[in-house]
Amino acid sequence: RPIGGRCSAALRFTAGEGGRATREEWSLEEIIIQHALGTPVPPLARAERATGVMMIPVPRAGVLRQIRGIEAAWAVPLVDAVEITAHTGETLVPWPEGSRYPGFIFARGPTPDAVEQALRAAHLRLQFVFDPAD
Repeated sequence: RPIGGRCSAALRFTAGEGGRATREEWSLEEIIIQHALGTPVPPLARAERATGVMMIPVPRAGVLRQIRGIEAAWAVPLVDAVEITAHTGETLVPWPEGSRYPGFIFARGPTPDAVEQALRAAHLRLQFVFDPAD
């Protein structure tokens, strides 16, 4: 069983002979499917760049009306994707009582520290708007 949810998108693998890539990148799911089908998979190594994913925390319980700042979060250098999976009108509950995340932020960069800083900076640009009655 692979890592759950969208988090495996942060994992990328490269294949090659003598240090030369035969194809750009493989996802974890592609590797698992190839193995399940019995298709040969070349020797693989983790892609050299640092990668990270932030499972966006729920800031408070309530009915979600809007998430602002998504474009600003995307604009943070090193951020590859901001995927919002929550829907307006949905009731969100923070962990540990809650059971899901409202979305994910993905980043790649030269070092783990740079990636972590990018993820945190992108997260700071997001603003969750809840029903006023909540």
